[in-house]
Amino acid sequence: MADSKQQQHQHFSWLQSLKVYLEAPTLRMLALGFSAGLPLLLVLGTLSFRLREAGIDRATIGFLTWVGLAYGFKWCWAPLVDRLPIPLLTRWLGRRRSWLLLSQAAIIGGLVGMAWVDPKLTLMPMVWCALVVAFGSATQDIALDAYRIESADADRQAALAAAYQTGYRLAMIWAGAGVLWIAARAEVASAANYDALAWRTAYLWMAASMGVGVLTVLLSPEPMAKAIVPAKNIQEWLLTTLIEPFADFFKRYQWQAALILALIAVYRISDIVMGVMANPFYVDMGFTKDQVAGVTKVYGVIMTLVGAFIGGVLSMRWGVMRVLMLGAVLSAVSNLLFAWLSTQGPSVNALIWVISADNLSSGIASAAFIAYLSSLTNIQYSATQYALFSSLMLLLPKFLAGFSGQMVNNIGYAQFFTGTAVLGLPVIILVALASRYTVVKSHQN
Repeated sequence: MADSKQQQHQHFSWLQSLKVYLEAPTLRMLALGFSAGLPLLLVLGTLSFRLREAGIDRATIGFLTWVGLAYGFKWCWAPLVDRLPIPLLTRWLGRRRSWLLLSQAAIIGGLVGMAWVDPKLTLMPMVWCALVVAFGSATQDIALDAYRIESADADRQAALAAAYQTGYRLAMIWAGAGVLWIAARAEVASAANYDALAWRTAYLWMAASMGVGVLTVLLSPEPMAKAIVPAKNIQEWLLTTLIEPFADFFKRYQWQAALILALIAVYRISDIVMGVMANPFYVDMGFTKDQVAGVTKVYGVIMTLVGAFIGGVLSMRWGVMRVLMLGAVLSAVSNLLFAWLSTQGPSVNALIWVISADNLSSGIASAAFIAYLSSLTNIQYSATQYALFSSLMLLLPKFLAGFSGQMVNNIGYAQFFTGTAVLGLPVIILVALASRYTVVKSHQN
C-alpha cells in the first residue's frame, strides 16, 4: 500500500517540481507565511529570552509557555472560522480573507500591548497581551491553512507548504534576530542587563511588521471554495459546522484514524519540548544578544529554509511518508547535539554546528509534515479538519513543555536535552506503522 501512495508524485520532473515555486499561489503563500511566523516567537521563544533577561525564574518561564496552548485548542473555534461570515468584512473580502484580516488586527493590538508592559514590574498584563497575540495568531493559522489548501491541487501542496515554511522562517529571523538586534541597539549605555525601553522599541517594530500580512491579504484573491448552503435551523448548523467535519475524517479512515491521530500528536514533540528552554539556555550559557541573533536567528533559520526547500522537493519526488520518516529520525538525533553543546561553554563555533544540524532537520520535517496534514483533509471542511490536526500536533508537546523549566532546574541542561531526544523514538515507530497501514484519502467532495 505504501508504494501505491507514491505514484501520484512520480509524474513531476525535477524542472517541473522547481517551477512550482514561481507560481502565484506559491509566492502569495511566501508572504502569508511571514505573517503567520511573526507572532509565534514573540509570545514564546523571544519572550522567554526577554523574561530571562528581566530575571524571571526558569520554572515560571516554562509555565508561561502554556500561552501557546491557544494553538493547541484552535480546533474549538475552527468551525466558526470555517463557516461563519463576519458582518460587512466577509462581503467585501470573502470568507478566508476576512478572517485573516480580523486576526491580524488582534495580533497587532496584542503586540503593541506587550511593547508597553514591563514584565520586571508586572507580569500579568504581559501574559494577557501575549494571550491576545496567541489567540489572534491561532485564528490566523486556521484561516490561512484553509486558504492554502483551497489555493492549489493536492500535487502542489508540498510546494505551498515549503513556501509557507520559507516565509514563516523569514519571519522568525525578524522576530528572533531582528527583535534582539533592535533591542541591543536601542539599549541605553548605562543599563545593566535589562532595558525595558529597548524591548518596547523592538516590539513596536514587530507590530508594524504585521503590515506585510495585512497588505498581502488585501491584494490577494479569495480562493474558489465549495459553496456553503445556509443552515435552516440551529440544529442543522451545529451538525454541518461542528459534527460533520470530524465525522467525515473518521468515516474515511475508520480504525486507521487512531493511528494517524497518534502520529500527529507526537510528531514534533522532541523539537517543541526542547525549544522552550533554548533561549534561557543561551542566556545562562553566556551568549550575547548579537551572538544569539546572528547564529540561531539568522544563520540557523537560513538552514531551516534550506531544509524546507529540500523537504518540499523530496516530498514531490519520493512521497511524503518517506520524507516524514527522515525528518523524524533527524529531529531526534539533532537534540543530542544540544546536550553536547551544554558541555562546551559559550563557543560560537560549536553553536553554529549544532544550530545548522538542528534547523536543517527541522525544515525537512516541517515541510513533509505540513504536506502530510494537508493531504488528510477534505476540502469541504479544510479549515476545521486542518485545525484539528495542527492543534493535536501542539497540544501534548506544549503541555509537557510547560514543565521544561522545572526539569532543567532538577536535572540540568545536558540530561534535559538527552531526554527530549528519547521522546522521538515513539515517533519513528508511528511513522513506520502509518506508512504501512494507512492510505491517504484526501480532498473528496
